[in-house]
Amino acid sequence: MIAAKLILFAACLVPAALLAHRAFVTGDLGINPIETLTHETGQWALRLLLVTLAVTPIRRLTGWNRVIGFRRMLGLFAFFYAILHLSIWVVFDHYFTLSTMIEDVVKRPFITMGTLSLLLMLPLALTSTKWAIRKLGKRWQQLHRLVYASAIAAVVHFIWKEKVIIDETLMYAGVLAVLLGTRLLLALRASRPNVNRKM
Repeated sequence: MIAAKLILFAACLVPAALLAHRAFVTGDLGINPIETLTHETGQWALRLLLVTLAVTPIRRLTGWNRVIGFRRMLGLFAFFYAILHLSIWVVFDHYFTLSTMIEDVVKRPFITMGTLSLLLMLPLALTSTKWAIRKLGKRWQQLHRLVYASAIAAVVHFIWKEKVIIDETLMYAGVLAVLLGTRLLLALRASRPNVNRKM
């Protein structure tokens, strides 16, 4: 399990390493490097967030319980790429100017949704430790259901930013719909025995 986690850790760092190599070594980020960095970090944040959501359905459908051990790392890496995404926007789009950032969040709906997604991820990242799990008890699971709202906001953020329906927007929206639908079906299936016993 430790070896698998180390491999996953290294794999999650690969996109950031490749972007750093393109930025500082080869210089092949295209005609608009900032847009490329913003797009790529945002995409990886969304991808890893969706993969994190897929862990529980995979465990339930396959019986592979050990996969749950990868969920926290995947979620933290999703947050890591979201922070990179935000940092590029803060530094290169607004030069740390708080007033223009607030104006952007208020006036541009896709920025509003991206900000919401990140804010919903923040308490999840802060409570990802074993200490927090023990301290919060059942409340920890309730809190971490915010991941669904965060994923929805992230997909909407991406769709609204693109302004048109493209293959990528359809793919992310479709994956999210399947994951949420699977989660709902699993929850309904789990509740049936309880209903039968009451009857």
